[in-house]
Amino acid sequence: MASKNSGIREDVYERLKAHKRGDESFSETLDRILHELDADWRTNAGFLTDETAADLEAEVARGLDDVDDAFGDLGDDVDERLAEGS
Repeated sequence: MASKNSGIREDVYERLKAHKRGDESFSETLDRILHELDADWRTNAGFLTDETAADLEAEVARGLDDVDDAFGDLGDDVDERLAEGS
């Protein structure tokens, strides 16, 4: 496999070295760390435009209102049935 050389500051090298596991190479360490970052949903946070984020937030709020209404209606039905049984 082809390789590339990169210069890094000594403090960065020490931090990277601290993350190495066993006989893991630096390439394997970097690959593992980058894979963990890519797999973390927070890495991609902030990719929406302000307008898209506002639209999404409004849609979520509407959905939560619908759920609240549905549970409210269900609660009313339960209350009515309990009152009938008394």
